[in-house]
Amino acid sequence: MKILHGLFLVVFLTACQSSLIAELVTQSGEALYHDDFSNPANGWPQTVSANGILGYADGTYQMLVQSAGYDLRAVSGQTYGDVQIEVDATRLAGPVYNRFGLICRFQDMDNFYVFIISSDGYYAIGKIKNGSASLLGQEMMAYSAAIVQGSAPNRLRFDCIGNTLTGTVNGQAIAITNDADFSGGDAGLITGAFDETGVDVSFDNFVVYKP
Repeated sequence: MKILHGLFLVVFLTACQSSLIAELVTQSGEALYHDDFSNPANGWPQTVSANGILGYADGTYQMLVQSAGYDLRAVSGQTYGDVQIEVDATRLAGPVYNRFGLICRFQDMDNFYVFIISSDGYYAIGKIKNGSASLLGQEMMAYSAAIVQGSAPNRLRFDCIGNTLTGTVNGQAIAITNDADFSGGDAGLITGAFDETGVDVSFDNFVVYKP
């Protein structure tokens, strides 16, 4: 089991106000935003530092964490209310003792929700508030057989609707909790390392739906 900790490195894109207009005219079940990461011009961050690498590669978006206790984060540059976020996530290399997943209601570097899994089958919903990380509805990451372990892809979904937060893996809801601190914000991706570095994860087919 693992405790969520050490969320330090952030990549933050300025939210586009036009996304609020799109949300008003979009019908329930339709996509507010989607990206298959085939076009780097879509603007997801591409950075290289001592702590890790973010960027496009082979038609996916990849995150490589090179510092213990760090997380890399990237958001879409939009602003949303209630959302259902989905992505395909695949471990490319590094320890199975890792964490990666989805971000919703990203206010800034110190305030947002996450739904994460690990490549050895654990999951959690967490909150970063005023820079302090905590899990919601559980004390430690919990095991689920719904998570495909190792290097196989997992389809992740994070529903942030009203005060209810639900995490789904490969079509099976495995986590549900409630929290009222954040009502809207950006959506994005997160990848982190615990004690062992070299966590390398690719993401594809990122979609934000209107519930």
